Amino acid sequence: MLKKIIFLVFPVFFIPSVFALEREKINTDFFSKFNDLYLCCYINEAFENNHSAKQAAQKVEQYRQQAKISLGKEFPSLSAGANYLGTHTPNLGDMGNFNIDESAFIVPFIANWEADLLLKNRDKTKSAGKSYEISQQEEESVYLALLTDVATVYTNILQYDELIRNQSEIVSLTRDILNADIKKYDRGVIDNTALNDSENQLENMKSNLEELIKQREVLLMQLAVLLGRSSECAFDLERGSINKFEYQAVIPDEIPSDIIFARPDVRAAEKQLEKAKIDVRIARKELFPRFNIVGIWAFNTMAGGSFFSWDSSIAALLGGATMDLFKGGQKKANLKLYKSKYEELFENYKQVDLDAVKEVNTALCLIKHDTKIDYSTNKKLLNEQNNFINTQKKFSRGVVSNPDLLQERIKLLDERQSAIRTKTQRLVNYFTLYKAVGGRL
Repeated sequence: MLKKIIFLVFPVFFIPSVFALEREKINTDFFSKFNDLYLCCYINEAFENNHSAKQAAQKVEQYRQQAKISLGKEFPSLSAGANYLGTHTPNLGDMGNFNIDESAFIVPFIANWEADLLLKNRDKTKSAGKSYEISQQEEESVYLALLTDVATVYTNILQYDELIRNQSEIVSLTRDILNADIKKYDRGVIDNTALNDSENQLENMKSNLEELIKQREVLLMQLAVLLGRSSECAFDLERGSINKFEYQAVIPDEIPSDIIFARPDVRAAEKQLEKAKIDVRIARKELFPRFNIVGIWAFNTMAGGSFFSWDSSIAALLGGATMDLFKGGQKKANLKLYKSKYEELFENYKQVDLDAVKEVNTALCLIKHDTKIDYSTNKKLLNEQNNFINTQKKFSRGVVSNPDLLQERIKLLDERQSAIRTKTQRLVNYFTLYKAVGGRL
């Protein structure tokens, strides 16, 4: 029996350190397919330094040690003590004396073991092991969410870099148009209302620029914290260009169900259900007696014989069963409680499965439609580029004025802004799918 227990629980003591989470589990190589070295560096930095992820790792380690503690309770305990005994016995005269020293030392060794005949303690260790496995899945979920957030925030920062660059040019062009309108106003070509509209247009463009700058600064600070840095370092973060940022592989049109149900949250829900089943079994076994074996071997200097010899020792062995006769219905209530908990977790497991399928299908749906939107926006951008080229030709022939050329350039830049946004949304959807499939892309 003891050999069987050791064989079953041996892996608990030799589980790899929780701090060595395998990168293959969350597929960090996925982020190397976006043609951006900075993204790869930030993914690795967040993986190593993010404090929330480290907190999850420490939680896993706590459950690992709890499993060891539960295992230790399956084996006998042995304790030893060192005690001084001072006694006084009456003088019985002719009847003699007890012949016991009044000063003595007693060294007892006490062994205690709850014989696990019903395998209740074995089940408790299994339950603790399931808690450890659940914490591992939860840690994996934390890392998946972390890396998805890093990639999403970084991509949006690239988006705002380009939006700000284009918006700055739009502000400059709008200012040139205003200067031209001021000259027209001075010559009486336009009235004050037209001039005010032109000034308001410039202020609107400047406000839009400030809004973009504000959003970028917020995202930079958010990225710094995700990397485990101080937000004061946010503006030192290097990055690439959204124009070169593109996924270099193929996104699948459908995802096998095996991948969906291998998600860490689904596996965690499954482990919770398994643990609840074991807990019900433990609660049922609490209704039966406990079998305890106690052994005592105490050495003393009260009687004759040398210390640590058989003549100076007291030995006893006690074995028996203990059963609670009345506890006010606590044990039956405890059994019903765990049965209800099992049913609750069973419903939770089914809901998690449904949510997993929904999230994957939603991500695929977003990719499908946003890809079409991005394609349409790029087609409009190409048409706007052709229109601008035609306007340049007209301007060179003197058919249109410089303000007309500037307005056409602004229209082109506005269309570029839309193209940048649709491309970013399409790329962010890839990260959403990565998280939805548990990193298995």
